[in-house]
Amino acid sequence: RLYGGINYIIMAINKEDIAELTNDELVEKLKSEQIRYRKLKFNHTVSPLDNPITLRFVRRDIARLETEIRQRQMRNQIETPEKAS
Repeated sequence: RLYGGINYIIMAINKEDIAELTNDELVEKLKSEQIRYRKLKFNHTVSPLDNPITLRFVRRDIARLETEIRQRQMRNQIETPEKAS
């Protein structure tokens, strides 16, 4: 999805895009989004962003990534005992 206005465009991460990523890619993407969020937040503190809603979208993308990582961990925990039997 694209969220945009006159001077900005924000890309939100789709669930389908997240599902296609490998575990390593997910972790790497999560780290890069967390760094991006910290930089945006700091920049917003120093001088206001053109669109402060950007912070919300980045925060939600981080939550989507963390949710996918957690779901994969839970699936692996559930599947592991069945494989061992």
